Amino acid sequence: MASERSPLLSSQDRPDVEAARKSGRFSRLRELALFVWALIATATVIILAVCIQHNQTTQPRQHVPAAKRNLVFMVSDGMGPTSLSMTRSFRQHTQDLPIDNVLVLDQHFWGSSRTRSSNSLVTDSAAGATAFSCGKKSYNGAIGVLPDLEPCGTVLEAAKRIGYLTGLVATTRITDATPASFGSHVLVRSMEDSIALQEVGEGVLGRSVDLMLGGGRCFFLPNSTEGSCRSDDVDVVKIAQKNHNWAYSDDRAGFNALEGGEKAQLPLLGLYASHDIPFEIDRRNHNDIYPSLSEMAKTALRTLEKATENSEKGFFIMIEGSRIDHAAHYNDPAAQVHEVIEYDKTFQVVLDFIAQSKTETVLVSTSDHETGGLDTAIQIPGHDPVYNWYPKVLANATASAEWLAWKLRAHVASSDFSGNKDKLRTWINEELVIPGLGISDATDAELTRIVDNLSDSLHAFADMISLRAHIGWSTHGHTAVDVNIYSSGGPGTDKIRGNIENTEIGDFMGAYLEVDINEITEELREKTAKPNAEAVAAVQAASVNDIHHLAW
Repeated sequence: MASERSPLLSSQDRPDVEAARKSGRFSRLRELALFVWALIATATVIILAVCIQHNQTTQPRQHVPAAKRNLVFMVSDGMGPTSLSMTRSFRQHTQDLPIDNVLVLDQHFWGSSRTRSSNSLVTDSAAGATAFSCGKKSYNGAIGVLPDLEPCGTVLEAAKRIGYLTGLVATTRITDATPASFGSHVLVRSMEDSIALQEVGEGVLGRSVDLMLGGGRCFFLPNSTEGSCRSDDVDVVKIAQKNHNWAYSDDRAGFNALEGGEKAQLPLLGLYASHDIPFEIDRRNHNDIYPSLSEMAKTALRTLEKATENSEKGFFIMIEGSRIDHAAHYNDPAAQVHEVIEYDKTFQVVLDFIAQSKTETVLVSTSDHETGGLDTAIQIPGHDPVYNWYPKVLANATASAEWLAWKLRAHVASSDFSGNKDKLRTWINEELVIPGLGISDATDAELTRIVDNLSDSLHAFADMISLRAHIGWSTHGHTAVDVNIYSSGGPGTDKIRGNIENTEIGDFMGAYLEVDINEITEELREKTAKPNAEAVAAVQAASVNDIHHLAW
C-alpha cells in the first residue's frame, strides 16, 4: 500500500495539493480586489484634488477673508422695492429695452432688511444709519447714540483705529443723518453745527474720517459768511485745515483738479454744494457746477486705493445715494427714477473697481427705509382701477418739482405781477409746466392751486406728474416696508442673506473688517460728557414725529 507521500497517489488522495490550489486562487482574487480598490481610491483622490483646485480658482474669496481687505457700504436712502420696479420699467421704456433687461442692482439681489427703530415701527434715517454704523437699534433722530443717550462706537471709527482709511460720500449735506451717524455722536440729528466739527476731527476721538465728498458747505462756514447756515461764527473749514491738515475744495474746478483721485491728498474735504447737490434730473443740466454721485464715488475709491497701496490695511467707505429719499418725500416720481438710475450706475462703478483691484473688496448695499409709500398704480377717485402705469409721462419731464418750485419763487420775487393771477397762471403753464413737466393739458384747477398757494407749489407740480403717470403715494414720510439688500458677494456675506434686521448689516461689517466696536463705545462713554438733565428731558419728551420733523 502506497504511503501518503507516494507520488503515485491521485490528487483526490493528496489533500495538501488541493489546499495549495485553493490558496493560490484566493491569493489572486485578493490581489485583484486590492488593485481595484487602489485604482478607485487613486481616481477619487485625483477627482477631489481637481475639484478643490477648480473651486479655489473660480471662487478664491468665498471662504476666508484676506489679510488686507476693503469694504464699500452703499445706502440708497428712501429706496424701497417699488422704486426698483418703477425705475426698471422707466429705463426699459426710454431705452427701448426688452422686458428681461434689468438694473445692475437686480443682478446682485441678496435679501431684505427689517427697518424699525427702537421707538417706532417706522424709522427715520438717523436711527436707520445708527443701526448700520453701531449695529444697535436706537430712537428716531439719534446720531451714533443709543436709547440711554450714551454714544456708541461706529464701524468707521473702529476701522480707523486699527489702521484702515475711511471715507464718506453723499449727495445731501455731508452732515446729514446717514453720513453723520458714521462719524459723529449727537442726541438729535438737527445738531449739524456739532456734527460738522466732529466729522473734521474735533470730537473726543480726534479725526476718524479721511475723506468726505458731498454737499453741506453752509454748515462749515461761519455765520458771518454769505451762504452760511451755522448758528455760530465758527469756521469749520479753517479748523479742519489748521488743526487736522484737511485739503479742501468747494467747486467743480477743485473736484476736477483731483483728476479722479490721482492727484488727491488725504485727508480730503470736498463740499460741492451749499446745501444738497441738486437732483440728478437737474444736476445734469449744471454738470459744470456739481459732480455726480458716480463721479464722486469713483474719485473716492481711487483716492483711497492709492493711499492704501503700501499699507497692511485697506479702507472702509460709505457711499449714499441720498436724494432718492427727497424725491420720495416730495412724491416726485420723475426725480426719483433718475436718482435710482444714478445710484445703479454708481453700484456698477464699485463693481468695476472690485474687478480691477488687487485687494479683496466686498460691496454691500441697502436702504435705511422706504419713503413715500410708492405704488406703480393708482385708482383715481370716481373711476375704476386701471391696470397700468405710464413711464412715458416721466420720460417727458426735464426738471424736478423742486427745481420748478425754486424757479417760480425766483420769478415771483424778481417780477411784479401786481396780483394778476391770470398772468402768473399763464407764465407757470408756459414756462414751467409744459417745458419742465412735459404736461400740455394742465387744468385750470391745477394751475389755480399753484397760484393760490405758492408755498405748496413743489407738491402741486409733483402731484400733476404722478397723477398722469398713475403713480401713487401713501405719505410724504417714511414707511415700515422691508427694503432690499444687494451685494457683490464675498467672505461672510452669506450671513446677510434672506430677511434680516438692519443691525445685522452692522454686525457683518464689523466682523468682516475684524474691528472691535465695543472698545470704541467704552472709550467714547468714558470721554464724552453726560447729557444734562435739560437735554435728556427734551429728547425723552419729544414724540417720534417731533424728532423726525427736525429734518428728513
